[in-house]
Amino acid sequence: MQTQQRLNPLKQILSFGQSIWYDGLLPPKEFERLIREDGIRGATTNPTIFEKAIASGEYDEEIGQFSEATEEEIVRTFAIEAVQKVADTFLPVFEETRGEDGYVSIEVNPLLATNTVGTIEEAKEIHSRVNRRNVMIKIPATIEGLPAIKAVIADGLSVNATLIFSVERYRAVMNAYLTGLEERLDTGRKVDHIASVASFFVSRLDTALDPVLVQKQKSLAGEVAIANSKAAYLEFEKTFLGERFQRLKALGAQVQRPLWASTGTKNANYSDVLYVERLMGPQTVNTAPPATLDAFRDHGVPGARLKENIQDSLKILASLQTLGIDLNETTQKLEEAGVASFADSHNKIIQAIRAKRK
Repeated sequence: MQTQQRLNPLKQILSFGQSIWYDGLLPPKEFERLIREDGIRGATTNPTIFEKAIASGEYDEEIGQFSEATEEEIVRTFAIEAVQKVADTFLPVFEETRGEDGYVSIEVNPLLATNTVGTIEEAKEIHSRVNRRNVMIKIPATIEGLPAIKAVIADGLSVNATLIFSVERYRAVMNAYLTGLEERLDTGRKVDHIASVASFFVSRLDTALDPVLVQKQKSLAGEVAIANSKAAYLEFEKTFLGERFQRLKALGAQVQRPLWASTGTKNANYSDVLYVERLMGPQTVNTAPPATLDAFRDHGVPGARLKENIQDSLKILASLQTLGIDLNETTQKLEEAGVASFADSHNKIIQAIRAKRK
């Protein structure tokens, strides 16, 4: 008697209301396989992913074709052409889900993270050049990025608001999304084609706080990032079940889903599927790096755990102040470090291309 084949845990995640996206860049054939075998429903890119791709040497031939262009133009053109290929690969998913999934995200130049006007102009230009329905423009949710998110949504573009670390900033992102939709509707334009996700970064918070918590209250180590994410999800439900969004929904508006980002486990003492298993729940996305997807495929246990023990999560966050830990200060530092890291990756790409052209 033949042994029953084990179901792929990745493919089961969708039944709990969560879409899994791939955080990285692959050739179209590889993405086709992941869509078919693992049920992957989208992809995200960022400057660090492009830095690694260019450093690998796999794309030297493509880069060599831009002999007359500046390094900045090569970076942009390379990213746009790569994203176009991925978007075309995910188009069937986009069409099957009627625009809920099947997206690939491409980030604005990270050097513009504190430049509102520059970000808006860059977002529009990238959107125009990529020219794909299933592309989201990634905009860092800095203070300066918030009005850019609102403006770009009002202009009818789909947006991935990224580098969100705090619940307070997440509220501001949701407000920017809703305000952008309202402004668009006020001028008689449709909103039913606009999709958006809010990328809430997870594991980096544990990485930042665990060394302190191990000294002050070891039981909280590895718990704060999950608690912070659950608190954000509570705000998501309040906002998108509220009257303001329900009015927009009646006019065709889509929910801006929380997207759990930075979900690879960085601490070897924790489960390598920690930030996938414990943040699985309805109307969410998890964009996971390759190693995390491999781990979950091998031994992940799907289940709707996101709404479990939310009140306990709020207590964990409240206890930080008692321990002398300023969560807002920590998340602000993480945002600044995230912006700086992506800017550094962008500059390294420029240097790598310059070196390859010599």
